This record gives sequence, C-alpha cells and structure tokens, in this order.
Amino acid sequence: MADFSLSLCRYRATVVLHAIPDSVQMDFTEAYSDRCSAVGLAAREGNAKQLKKLIKQGYSVDVPDNRGWMAIHEAAFHNASECLKLLIRAAPSDSYIRSKTFEGTCPLHLSASRGSLECVAILLESGADPNELTNDASTPLFLAVQNGHVDVIKLLLQQGANINGPHCWSEWNSLHQAAFQNYPEILKLLLDKGAEKECVDDFGITPLFVAAQYGKLESLRILISYGANVNCKAKDRATPLFIAAQEGNDECTELLLSSGWQLPIHAAAEMGHSNILRLLVPVTDRLCGSAEGKVSPVYSAVLGGHEDCLELLLKEGYSPDAQACPVFGCRSPMPLAFQKGSGLILILLKYGITLSEADLGLCLHDGRFSLFQHFLKRGCKLPRREHRTEFTKNAILAGDKHKEWLPSLLLAGFNPTRNVRTFNLCAFSFMCLTKKLKSEYGSCCR
Repeated sequence: MADFSLSLCRYRATVVLHAIPDSVQMDFTEAYSDRCSAVGLAAREGNAKQLKKLIKQGYSVDVPDNRGWMAIHEAAFHNASECLKLLIRAAPSDSYIRSKTFEGTCPLHLSASRGSLECVAILLESGADPNELTNDASTPLFLAVQNGHVDVIKLLLQQGANINGPHCWSEWNSLHQAAFQNYPEILKLLLDKGAEKECVDDFGITPLFVAAQYGKLESLRILISYGANVNCKAKDRATPLFIAAQEGNDECTELLLSSGWQLPIHAAAEMGHSNILRLLVPVTDRLCGSAEGKVSPVYSAVLGGHEDCLELLLKEGYSPDAQACPVFGCRSPMPLAFQKGSGLILILLKYGITLSEADLGLCLHDGRFSLFQHFLKRGCKLPRREHRTEFTKNAILAGDKHKEWLPSLLLAGFNPTRNVRTFNLCAFSFMCLTKKLKSEYGSCCR
C-alpha cells in the first residue's frame, strides 16, 4: 500500500497528495548501530566511564556514522553532559564543537531541540554559535521554541541568539512557531525580549494570522494584547478574520470581531466598490462611524481616494467629523484628504466638516493658498499659543515664496508674538516680513 505525504499551502485548504511507493521509501535519519564508532556508542548510551577509557586508549572522537553524526552529536542529542565535557576536552577545536551532520545539524541544534540546558550551556561556553543554521536554515532558538523548552530559550537569548531570525526559506520564524504551537509563556517571553510582532513569512503572514488560521485562541489573545495588527493582510489580501471564518475557528472569529475595526463596509469604501457599499450601508451598525475605538468608513473612503464612495457615505448620514483615528494617526479625515487629493477635501467641506487650526497649518505646509483663504472665510480658528511656533515657521516659508499669504494672515488677526513667552527667531523673521509687506501693501496690513 502506498504511503502519502501531505503538502499543504500554508494559509489555504489546498491539498496536494504525492504517492510514494513503499519500495522507494528511505529514512535518512535512522541510526545504524553497525555504522557507529565505539566512541559514538558510548556517548549515545551516556557511559562516561567507558568513553573516558576509549579516549585514553586513543580512539578517534570524530568518526561519523551513516548520518554524519559524530560522538559529540550523540552526547548532545542524548543529554549526556559528562560525555560532552570529555569529548570537548579531547577535541576542543571550534571545527569539532561546530561540526555538522549531513542535515547541517550541529551539537547545539540537537541539545536545544532536546531541552538539555546543561549541554546547551557547555556548548555555548565552548564557542558554539547560537545563530548557527541547519541545511533548512533552522536556528537553535527556533528548535527550542518548536519543542517548548523555555529555559533553553532564555539562555540562548542571553547568549546573543537572533530573536527575529527566520526559519527555512519561508521566513517563518520563532514567533510564528510559538503562535502555531500555542505556547503562551514562550510567546510572551519572545515579545518581551523584542520579537517583531508584525514579522511576515514569504506569504505575507504574521504570527497573529497563524494563530487565527489554526485556531490558537490563547496565542491570538496574547498577540492582540501586545498590539499586533488584527487587520493585517497576507499577500493575497486575506485577513485573519477571513481565514478564521474560512477554517471554522469560532472563538478566534469572535475575538477578532470584538478586537478589530475592519468590517466589509471599510473594505468596500477603501477599494472603491460603490455598488457594494450602497448595499452594506443599511445593514452596518452605525457605531463604527462614531464610537471611540472604532474607525469610521469615511476614513477608508478617503484612504482609498474614492470620491464617489466618500460622497455616498456622507449622503447616507456618516459624519465628516469622524472620531479621531489612532489606526491612521489622524485627528479627523481632513489630514488624510490632504494627502490624497483636493476633490476629497472639497467633498468634506461640502458636507460641513469642522475646520481646525491644524487645517490652516496643512494649507501653509502644502502651499494651498486658495484653500487657505477659503478656510479663513469659513471661520477657521488661528493657532493657539502651543502651536504658534510651528505655524509661524510654515508662514515664513510660505511668505518667502508667496507674499499673498501674509496679508490674509494679518487681516485674520494673526500676531506671532502674542502670548509667546520668549521672542524667538521665528517671530522676529515674521515681523521683518510684515514690516516689508506694510511698505508694499499699505494700510491693509496695519
């Protein structure tokens, strides 16, 4: 009967079956006792007395078996710390301590995977590299994480193991593995030590995505509590919520819904699907457009640069004065609209967005004089004392290029020295420009 090996696409349900006939199956990791040296067998059995005797008699310590394993690999794998000390004492060279099997596995990999803290410490003290790679790019840290050895992980990190190092060519790393294995203590340890929570593999998948896909609820909770992005996207634009729902992970789906902000209405608005947006507006809870901690779809429409979607949302009653959005780092949709285009700004103005002093600063910074005048006519407030220095700098820069800015500012009542505790260079420069303009424009600047 044929045996089957399963190759799974990491984040899809696609399954490829490869039939392997029994007649051609081979286990390249199987240890053959008749190919192992006497020294290797003593180390494998942890027989320090016999090993010491063999070394004294001149037996070689570096004879490999059918897998390329030497006695030092046997001692490391079987947690034989006394044997390991004897072997290192007999052959203290770096090349022996870092010697690799045919699979590229060194003694430290074997000890780390087996959780032998004493052997790991001996090898590190003897010069083993904590970031050594196997043939498939596994590190000792990854193997310790994979097998749940907390103390070994701590020691490896203390000795300089790269916490963000990838595993294999897939870029899947230790944090991905901890999330997949659902090891809460290890996950917290790695995050506390500086592991990059938004690290991605070659499919664009983060550890949080892994937890959502495989139903690892505790891992998901921890990653969310550490601020991992619940709305991250894989390279095919799948989200953790999508994959959790696809895989039938009910509790993970519920947690993501309660923790995230992205709903179908956000996706439709950002991608410019106005027809779908029209269908979603009546069935979407309006709290997303006003509640603290939520994100208004108005932001999504502006982010995508879709004027039709923005106008549709505003017509349907979503406020242009959407709540502050830490996700995008915006106090209102206006700063985002400045980045995306004038048409979006005009739509927000049309539907009555409340202007602030920061919006005037955006006009100065971006050199938008007509908008600047329009904002002043609509009663946009001049900057308060705490924002006046930066505003004055922008005013000077604008004034150097466009003198027409300054009369508008002065007519609106802007005084750069008002309430400024220290008369600084910015205020002085502005006053010099003002004096010059008075001579050119006359009484309108008095």
